[in-house]
Amino acid sequence: MGNTRTRRILIGTLAVMAFACFSVFGQQRLLVVGGGERPTEAMKKFVEWSGGAKSRLLMITWASGVPDESFAALNKGFQAAGAGIVEHAPVRPLDSEKRARFIEQLNNATGVFFSGGDQNRIMDVLADDQLLQLIKAKYNSGTPFGGTSAGAAVMSDPMMTGEADLKILDGKKVGVRKGLGLIPNVIFDQHFLVRQRYGRLFGLIISNPRMLGIGIDEDTAVLIEDNRRLTVSGKTQVMFVHSNNGKKPFLLSFLNSGEVFDLKKRKQR
Repeated sequence: MGNTRTRRILIGTLAVMAFACFSVFGQQRLLVVGGGERPTEAMKKFVEWSGGAKSRLLMITWASGVPDESFAALNKGFQAAGAGIVEHAPVRPLDSEKRARFIEQLNNATGVFFSGGDQNRIMDVLADDQLLQLIKAKYNSGTPFGGTSAGAAVMSDPMMTGEADLKILDGKKVGVRKGLGLIPNVIFDQHFLVRQRYGRLFGLIISNPRMLGIGIDEDTAVLIEDNRRLTVSGKTQVMFVHSNNGKKPFLLSFLNSGEVFDLKKRKQR
């Protein structure tokens, strides 16, 4: 019985990876929320991307210290946005049974969302490189992904750990580690205005001049299509900081809800 289940999961895993290899470029869709309230229109768009009433959403609460409470809040929000089935991924740490269950859920999900908490906890679980590669393959196959707060930070690579000296502009004083890196050459920061985090994002971009820094405040989100078209949704502005082809001076843009930014051209549309 156990061997049959293992074979079934392995076949599903290989199918996901094969599909990702043959997927059409430009199908990726990502929702990144800066924390606080999740904008209603952004939530509805994510559900629409994921199949609407027929969607099967997977909530990953590894970042949270109170995973059941985090899932309950996410479930309530996504159900209000019109989702179909909303599932809770197994909580960390993952033993062999939980790991197998997670892979099965990931294979079947039409949308995947990461909760807030501590982003380091997510990447601690994903020290399991096979799981990390399966998650990336799932995103690249066209399944919408999203995250809020810590679940927003983890979308970057490098990912901010939360440690930083906010009194100086020095990227070396900002804690980073490997993240998901779903959008290449982009660093996300969250709770951006409320917690006055501009210094750490500026510092990181000064140290990594070919990266694009995106600061998202609470109650605000960005919706990204084709890894290129970014639309702001929510109550406050989103800040973009980047260099001029890797050189000084650095450029700043501030976009309001409904405005669009081109991640490839690095300018407002």
